[in-house]
Amino acid sequence: MNTPILYVKSGCPWCTEALSYFSTNNIRLETREVRSNKVFMEQMVKLSGQTKTPTFVLGDFMVADFDIGEFQTALAQAPTVKAQLGL
Repeated sequence: MNTPILYVKSGCPWCTEALSYFSTNNIRLETREVRSNKVFMEQMVKLSGQTKTPTFVLGDFMVADFDIGEFQTALAQAPTVKAQLGL
C-alpha cells in the first residue's frame, strides 16, 4: 500500500482533529505542512484545486477540506480504500 498523505496547516482545528483520528485508528501517514513548505502547498493545490486543509490523498482517492464525518462518508463510498486503511 502507498503511504497516505495528509496536507495540514499548523493551527488548523480540523487538521488537529484529523491527526487525532488517524492516530487513534493506527493509520500511518505522511504529514505535509503546507504553510511552511511552498512545494507541499503547490502539490496540494495541483491535486485538489484548492488551498484548504486538511486534505487526504491515497492513490487516486482524495478528500479535501474535510471534517471527520465528511471523511467517513467519503470512505464509505470507497470500500477498497477503507480496507487498505484497515477501517
